[in-house]
Amino acid sequence: MAKAQKIYVCQECGAKSPKWLGQCPSCEAWNTFVEEKVEENATTPNIVISSPAQPLMSVVSAGDKRLPTEISEFDRICGGGLVAGQVLLVGGDPGIGKSTLLLQIAEALAKPGREVLYVSGEESQAQAKMRAERLNIKNPDIWIMAETNLAAFLQEAKNRKPAILLVDSIQVMYDQEIGSAPGSVAQVRECTAALVRFAKKEMITTIIVGHVTKSGAIAGPRVMEHLVDTVLYFEGERHNIYRILRSVKNRYGSTDEIGVFEMTGKGLVEVKNPSAIFLAQRLSKNSGSAVGTSLEGTRPILMEVQALCAKAPYGTPARKALGCDPMRLLLLLAVLEKRIGIPISAHDVYVNIAGGLKIDEPGMDLALLAAVASSYFDVCVADDTVLIGEVGLGGEVRAVSQIERRVMEAIRLGFKRCVMPAHNLKSFREKGKSEVEWNGMTLVGCADAAQAIRAALPNLVDKRGNHPE
Repeated sequence: MAKAQKIYVCQECGAKSPKWLGQCPSCEAWNTFVEEKVEENATTPNIVISSPAQPLMSVVSAGDKRLPTEISEFDRICGGGLVAGQVLLVGGDPGIGKSTLLLQIAEALAKPGREVLYVSGEESQAQAKMRAERLNIKNPDIWIMAETNLAAFLQEAKNRKPAILLVDSIQVMYDQEIGSAPGSVAQVRECTAALVRFAKKEMITTIIVGHVTKSGAIAGPRVMEHLVDTVLYFEGERHNIYRILRSVKNRYGSTDEIGVFEMTGKGLVEVKNPSAIFLAQRLSKNSGSAVGTSLEGTRPILMEVQALCAKAPYGTPARKALGCDPMRLLLLLAVLEKRIGIPISAHDVYVNIAGGLKIDEPGMDLALLAAVASSYFDVCVADDTVLIGEVGLGGEVRAVSQIERRVMEAIRLGFKRCVMPAHNLKSFREKGKSEVEWNGMTLVGCADAAQAIRAALPNLVDKRGNHPE
């Protein structure tokens, strides 16, 4: 006979305790322990081995047959399309477009002989139909089900045998065999595990929507991300029309890939050329602006770095960064003053990555330094100049990966001059030269940050007479 036992589980990391704790000893979060009831069986059930061990060489490979959605930005992130039995977890802020994306994927995949089952736990069937009408989706092979009981919609999926199962969202689903409320750590963990087992057994591709916490991580225990095959995050601000779908885990493809979408009244529209979009509204001959390249997976994206320097009215200058790491900004400002000699410590510095993008790649360091120096001296970086390179604490300009791919993207968008690390210049087969002509672009190699600033701002001496040495 089963007996109930009370335990307390951390909502953030899933740590357990026999009593309530104010602070979690594992993740150090406050007021995250909630009470859950766990039923323990008095007798040990018989163990049945469903998949006995066998030699690795005798296992039949599943191959790499993929099902493309024809949404090229989504297929890029997944590694070329969806795989049978794959489980994807999509997270993002409320209203950013997760449910819209799922309906568009359903529209792309559903066809006679390949049904899609959409399980909506947060909307009724009529509400989901309203969204479908707004997106102009009229596909008879998409089936909608409003259900939160895990066993109920899994039984329906087993009966219908759809090719794709969409679950929106995992936080409202519940397993009636678990005593805790929907959205609790135990419910989210067990429902995810049950969906993964079902997808692998029935070979049904499953896409799960997950809510996020205030910190931006998917709500629920971290083990949920370990269970699934692919984890995708939707990024972007509500007031911004562009959405970034980023892959942080993928067992069937590369990670760190991104897809760029534009939110319109008729749903998400793919952005085929994000570099051109993000640079479209850049002002010509504007100080405090520089263009750099960030490598997102295999895709180079050119983006504008904007900086504004102003004399600090108070004792402590402000340092604000949007779209880049604030700690990285402080590090580069210290290099700018110590290694290059620009007295930036008495100025407020504001940095923004135009277009609402968020970058964490060090290859944008040189563009950020040039933008700050441009704003400080009020001298413009040439409109046809792009800067690529990482900056170290010693002021050295370090090499970056896949330099040719980055340079080719800049050439395609009409840039004529590239300031890059001297070490990367060797890749263009012109050793011993500081400048190289390559495919119509002038490549300038720089060994340190001061040399790179002089290359990016060649008119600085003429205007100020105090070019940084």
